[in-house]
Amino acid sequence: MHQPILLISAITGARNCADNLSHQLGFQVDVAHDKKDGIALLKQRPYCVVIVDESIAEADARGAELLWRYTGLAIPLQVNFALSGTTRLARDVRAALHRREREQALAMRAAASTIEGQLKSSMTGLLLQSELALAEPTLSGAAATKLRLVIELAGNMRHQLEIAQV
Repeated sequence: MHQPILLISAITGARNCADNLSHQLGFQVDVAHDKKDGIALLKQRPYCVVIVDESIAEADARGAELLWRYTGLAIPLQVNFALSGTTRLARDVRAALHRREREQALAMRAAASTIEGQLKSSMTGLLLQSELALAEPTLSGAAATKLRLVIELAGNMRHQLEIAQV
C-alpha cells in the first residue's frame, strides 16, 4: 500500500477535496486544518506528498518553514486552492509522484553503477595480489592451494559482475 497524502488547508471543502483526491489517485488522503495539526500528523507517520494551502504558507512564513522541515521525504506541494481544482491538483500530484519515481530510479542506477565499479576494482586488486603472492618462491604448497582457490573465487565474482552489467 502507498504512503498516504496529507492535505493541509483551512478551506471549508478540504475534506471533500481530500475525498475527491483519494478517489482520483487511489491514495488515502489525511486532512489537517492548520500548520499545528499538520505537524502533529507529520510526526505520527510518513507521507508521500504534503499539499499545503498557499494561504496557510504565506500567512506565517516561519511556521511554514517549520512545516516543510517536518515533511521528511514527502514531496511538498504548495497550492492556491482559489486557482486549482481537484482535477488539476490530482494531475500535479501524479506528475510529482512520477517525477519522484524517475529520480529514484536514476539514483538507484547511479548507486548500483558506483558499487559495481568499486567491486570490480576490488576484485582486480584481489586477483592481482593473489597472483603475485602465488608467484613467491617461498610459498608453501598449502598456501598456494588456498591462493588458487581465492583466485578462482575472485575470478568467478568478477565474471558475475560482468554478466550483471550486460
